[in-house]
Amino acid sequence: MMFDKISLLSLLFISNISAFTLDTTRTTLLSNNRRVLRVGTNDDEITSSSSSSEKPTTRVNKEIQHHKPKSFATKCASLYHPNKGAERGLAPPVYFGSTFLLDDASHGARLHEKREAPYTDEDGFVYSRWGSPTNEAAALQIAALEGITDIADGQCLLFNSGMSAITSALMAVLKAGDHAIFPYTVYGGTHEFMKEFATQWGITVTYVDAAGPEGPENYKAAFQNNTKVVYTETPANPTCRLTDLEGVAKIVDEHYGASNDIPGSDPHARKRPWTMCDGTFATPYHQRVLDVPGMDVSIHSATKYLGGHSDILAGSVTSRSEPFLHGCAKVQKLITVPLNPMDSFLLARGVRTLDVRMQRHGENALKVAQMLEEHPMVDKVFYPGLPSHPDRYLADSIFKSGRDDDDEDGSNQTYGGMISFITIGDGEEALRRAQNVCERLRVINLAVSLGGVESLCEHPASMTHTMIPREQRVAGGLHDGLIRISVGLEKASDLVNDLKTALDLCDKDGCAAE
Repeated sequence: MMFDKISLLSLLFISNISAFTLDTTRTTLLSNNRRVLRVGTNDDEITSSSSSSEKPTTRVNKEIQHHKPKSFATKCASLYHPNKGAERGLAPPVYFGSTFLLDDASHGARLHEKREAPYTDEDGFVYSRWGSPTNEAAALQIAALEGITDIADGQCLLFNSGMSAITSALMAVLKAGDHAIFPYTVYGGTHEFMKEFATQWGITVTYVDAAGPEGPENYKAAFQNNTKVVYTETPANPTCRLTDLEGVAKIVDEHYGASNDIPGSDPHARKRPWTMCDGTFATPYHQRVLDVPGMDVSIHSATKYLGGHSDILAGSVTSRSEPFLHGCAKVQKLITVPLNPMDSFLLARGVRTLDVRMQRHGENALKVAQMLEEHPMVDKVFYPGLPSHPDRYLADSIFKSGRDDDDEDGSNQTYGGMISFITIGDGEEALRRAQNVCERLRVINLAVSLGGVESLCEHPASMTHTMIPREQRVAGGLHDGLIRISVGLEKASDLVNDLKTALDLCDKDGCAAE
């Protein structure tokens, strides 16, 4: 049960009440027929106490042999923990410890011999670079949003940024001599990693147009015998074009066969390519990637909507494949790094309001998109909720709007908070006009990133996607005049008026003086 899992992580505050224990304390504990237990992480194996007449159901902590300190220096250096009752705090605690007490040498040996995995087992934690309680609690919550209700069915890893999550997922399965397929409109940082690092490691990359009805066939045309990753990003950043994930997974299965991962196997030994999706724009509120048959890995920049307040950097990688999770956990342990405890706490707190925030983002975005579509200075608007969107036929199947199976179809329907639009004009004229529009805004903030409560705008051609060659950028739909808006939670009319004013001030020669 999720309640047991997360709640019991908070019991770490009361295991090992202090690093030193008096003989009299131990006598009292034993006389009350209670044993001090070390809290693990398996639901059915954790208790806070047990009677001496009962057989122990968990691994029992050996009594720590430290004495109560007497000297000033040792008092300063000793570890003090709260008494019983701390576990009753409603919110899971922030557990900052970098290392964890061991029962004995054999306990330490067991922990170091284990196969890397996202979560701990009954032996507990050893070192925060390999996992920590607050991080694991937040990961369990993200996994639940992804549709994973049992740790045997899948797990989640949290990283210190979205790029850390993306690169870790790729490094877990790619090696020299492998081939990977990516969409033209992949996030700029992902493109930069493949160009500046992956290709230097002997990995070849093919880019395809992944959007619309031809997307799956475009992937198929790029298949090679050594293809190990089929990477998708939907909705795409920043064009908001959609990819048919079911179609992509189906053609991968038809060409390479369905996946049949054996726990304990090497993720590099798999013949079928790993199908991955960066679903940052949609979040699990709208798009449940792992519910699509044949999709292996769901990636999110949790900095964005999942965190929701522009105050953390975080990334998540979730999968149902044990070999992949092992490989990704090993990369996290040795190369990248888990999300730190404080940001794990903030991420979990942000997720608690995801449902209501995403509803408001979508409601506001539709009103903004409708105004943009009518404005004479706008050539095109890309918003999945508009009938004019080129992939509108996919939108209703992708944007679930937080609905559960027992909810009425179409209830609370929204289409996310991301909008892209293109100003009229070509080349330098469009480039200049788009820049001027962004700089005229007075409610919407000119800043990179997205998914916060505040509205943001950016101009990809001169900001986030400058590292992509213009020819490739335009081929992927990133025109010179394209502007991306992350619609926040402000009053919708304030956002509409702000954008309208900025556009009204511009003519074919650029932005007029105020």
